[in-house]
Amino acid sequence: MNDWAAPIIGLDPRRASREPARLRSHRRHPGRRERRPGVVGRDRGEGAKFWMSVLTDIKNRGVIDTFFLVCDGLKGLPDVVGNVWLRTTVQTCIIHLIRNTFWLASKKDWDALKRDVKPIYTAPNHNAAKAALEDLDEKWGKSYAAIIRLWESAWEEFIPFLDYDVEIRKVICSTNAIEPLNARYRRAVRARGHFPTEQAALKCLYLVTRSLDPTGRGRTRWTMRWKPLSTPSPSPSLTAGRQQRPTNENRRKHR
Repeated sequence: MNDWAAPIIGLDPRRASREPARLRSHRRHPGRRERRPGVVGRDRGEGAKFWMSVLTDIKNRGVIDTFFLVCDGLKGLPDVVGNVWLRTTVQTCIIHLIRNTFWLASKKDWDALKRDVKPIYTAPNHNAAKAALEDLDEKWGKSYAAIIRLWESAWEEFIPFLDYDVEIRKVICSTNAIEPLNARYRRAVRARGHFPTEQAALKCLYLVTRSLDPTGRGRTRWTMRWKPLSTPSPSPSLTAGRQQRPTNENRRKHR
């Protein structure tokens, strides 16, 4: 297996139910069968331990490093990324952040709120984004304090993409690249209902993945979209004397 460095890894988890091979009879009702659903995966929860095992598995498959890890506020994930890839930058999904913003607001205020939120994620730099957030707090802080807390809690993982050009921002600011794939996964899992084993679930998802682009046209389209990030470069962890990329950990230290 050849080791390689991935420019971006997007994580948007999905769950599938698993049915044990043996079904226990219900004691109070003879003849009835009891089904106990489970979650495909080694861990039933999404914490730091779970994400550590996921990232380690990805690294063991040959991904020795990655520049960006794009996710949607997954609990415990930013804390363990540095243990697997030392200099990887964690970027929260902007689309999910904006969506959660509107979920916390009344529908009658959506149009006005949309105009006030846009300067934050379209800002030219960190300072301009911070100023836009302060303006949002001044205007909407009393009515929607939860929205301000949402942005402040995600701020360290929100701002990394502001360091780059617009073409690169479009690629690394969200998990939209894998949303169509997740939609197909959900459809396949819903049609099956449950899986007898974890291996059966993985086989189903593998077959869905293989059937997505039989002609290769989709790969060609995505090659063009990812062109700004596709220039050959050595692994960031193995490059000596290179200027250090701004990571989330470094930002916290210099605040």
